Amino acid sequence: MTATLNPWYFVTLPIMDYEKVKDLQNQVVSGKVAGTLGAEVVIWVEHHPVITIGHHGGKENLMVSEDYLQEQKIPVIAAERGGNITYHGPGQLIAYPVVNLQRQGLSVTEYVRLLEQVMIMTCHEFSVQASRNPVNPGIFIGNRKLGSVGIAIRHGVSFHGFALNIDIALEPFQWIHPCGLRDIKITSLQKETSSPLNLKMIQRSAQQHFCALFGIEPVQVELSELEKML
Repeated sequence: MTATLNPWYFVTLPIMDYEKVKDLQNQVVSGKVAGTLGAEVVIWVEHHPVITIGHHGGKENLMVSEDYLQEQKIPVIAAERGGNITYHGPGQLIAYPVVNLQRQGLSVTEYVRLLEQVMIMTCHEFSVQASRNPVNPGIFIGNRKLGSVGIAIRHGVSFHGFALNIDIALEPFQWIHPCGLRDIKITSLQKETSSPLNLKMIQRSAQQHFCALFGIEPVQVELSELEKML
């Protein structure tokens, strides 16, 4: 649990291109670094299909040609976060918390574990027994990866975040070595349970667990309200 005097704003976006949300994150980070935005901000979103490559990855982990990906209308984009290569698409719940870790009294390791715990508790609520992997970040069921974590730090402000597979199409993950790992499979919450799920239901659960773990009260804001603060 963390303690804070600053509000935590939660923003839910429609499905959106990765680059647009990256630009929004950068604006929020800049506002926090400059001191013009005191609030911590959590952005919920789904992305249109995209492959992103973090600092620890490269195109050697692509299993298909970039020409093939262009035919599928899937761009390949360099991401500022840590981690390796991954796929984002509709049916995947993404959280981008933009957080001043020092203000929250959190180390990077503590923060990453909290993000993992949000996903674990959300999965447990829907009777899916996900857990951490002793070697690789994210959450797993055996050797099946269900959720990923990848963050970046700029002037003490963390951004990027976690991605939890709800009912995302799994085939595109076969076109990469997810996270640079060759011995894991990718799964989804829907694949692991017989219960009917929808992303908004999972988002509500994840936000409740996020707020409980961080010890905060959420303030819901619209994108237009956030943009006026930047």
